[in-house]
Amino acid sequence: MIPSHLIGAFSALALLLPTAAYDASAAPAAPAAPAAPAPGPARPRDFFADLPKGGDLHNHLSGAVTTEFLIGLAAEDGLCITTATTTAVPPPCGAGTRPAADAVTDAAFRKQVVQAWSMQDFPADGNGHDHFFATFDKFGEVPWRHPGRILAEVAGSAARQNQFYLETMITPASGAARALADRVGYDADLDALHDKLLADGGLDAVVRQARADADTTDAEFRTAAHCDTPRPDAACSLPYRWISQAGRLGTPERVFAQLALGMRLAERDPRFVAVNLVQPEDGEVALRDYRLHMRMVNYLKTQYPKAHVTLHAGELVPGLVKPEDLTFHIREAAQTGRAERIGHGVSVLHEDRWESLMRYMADRRIAVEVPFHSNAQILRVSGDAHPFATYRRHGVPVVLATDDPGVSRIGITDEYRWAAQTYGLGYPELRDLARASLEYSFLPGRSLWDRDLRRGYRTSGACAGERQGGERPGRLCAAFLATSPKAQVEWRQEAAFHRFEAAYPVATRPGSR
Repeated sequence: MIPSHLIGAFSALALLLPTAAYDASAAPAAPAAPAAPAPGPARPRDFFADLPKGGDLHNHLSGAVTTEFLIGLAAEDGLCITTATTTAVPPPCGAGTRPAADAVTDAAFRKQVVQAWSMQDFPADGNGHDHFFATFDKFGEVPWRHPGRILAEVAGSAARQNQFYLETMITPASGAARALADRVGYDADLDALHDKLLADGGLDAVVRQARADADTTDAEFRTAAHCDTPRPDAACSLPYRWISQAGRLGTPERVFAQLALGMRLAERDPRFVAVNLVQPEDGEVALRDYRLHMRMVNYLKTQYPKAHVTLHAGELVPGLVKPEDLTFHIREAAQTGRAERIGHGVSVLHEDRWESLMRYMADRRIAVEVPFHSNAQILRVSGDAHPFATYRRHGVPVVLATDDPGVSRIGITDEYRWAAQTYGLGYPELRDLARASLEYSFLPGRSLWDRDLRRGYRTSGACAGERQGGERPGRLCAAFLATSPKAQVEWRQEAAFHRFEAAYPVATRPGSR
């Protein structure tokens, strides 16, 4: 029972917290603990599966869903798969193709498709970089047709792995954005180029299209996850936000238009929070235009100061690019591109003056998004060769992420297990990694934690002195939670930590490993 002096505060909080994962007019899900599961057969306890694991901040929606789910969608839609390249194509299924439905009933064909569309069974000495990126072209005909159903599957998986938040990358209104860019053409004067995109309401029309598409996706998500039924799926408890992608292999005008669209969306629709540049960083066009892309982001940030920026940078290793291309990408992203987070950051030790770069990132709390399995599969970087431990030693915030878990055939649980087993992390370190993934999220509102996180996660403000995640926060703390979507999700996670520590008292006690 809630004490009478808290009813007003929690009534205000309830108005902000839908039971489904996202409502455009509302904040994320309530900080209350989820309902206990129905009784069933006991399963073996798994420390890493049960560990609360924050949020996933580096997640590409189309690459996040399992290959088997994509095959099922392709079969439902009557798509075909070429026999030569194992690529999904629209019907009819003529010579050189097979119905995608065959991959549902034919085990040998299904295995072939799974191996082509993911890293399943890929040899350790193979060219993982090329195979990984090629998968997206092979299954690309499938995911754009059902983004809401895919989101429900991905969000449900995250929730079942004890995550509390998801930021996932999509390319909003991609066709309309490309058409606008092609019509306008390129202008090296970025201010003039921006004006041309805005002229006659051109960019705003694309914004409206993106928002309408998001409405459709949200509705499809809610239906697929049964959010408005008495038995909603786990996905309905997971707040999510969109990060708008811009393809760095496109023409300059297309890259600029996609970035401008993403930033304008982030200021006009709370479902969209940030922009990112995607596609292989070592691509010919990506290398040629890298500094130009950073200047584009820098300029647009002056026009849309409320939009957040997270950038893929340093997803490189020696031999993949010329030595000089390893020396500046992360610094350019952090300083010129004004990134608040860096995706991958693997090549940091090859950067010019890398220690000063790490000091810069630590001072400005620029977090690095680390997907261990992706880095190992694409770049063959792992263990001591990975800069994970170096970032942490220099005080750079680090968050664990999945990147493309469907392609990689992993989940966030595997990333935490990797961190513990490879780097000897104990429960306190894993807990702080989970906390960091919410602290450095782009959810609005103040955090529960003190801004100086180098001293560790200490509560501040209205909830200081409270038992974090408690069922009955004090009046001032409850009022604060009602105003901060970020703090609400952090509160839910702290409650989950209390339950986890009660279930694993030996493994979570101080000094345990």
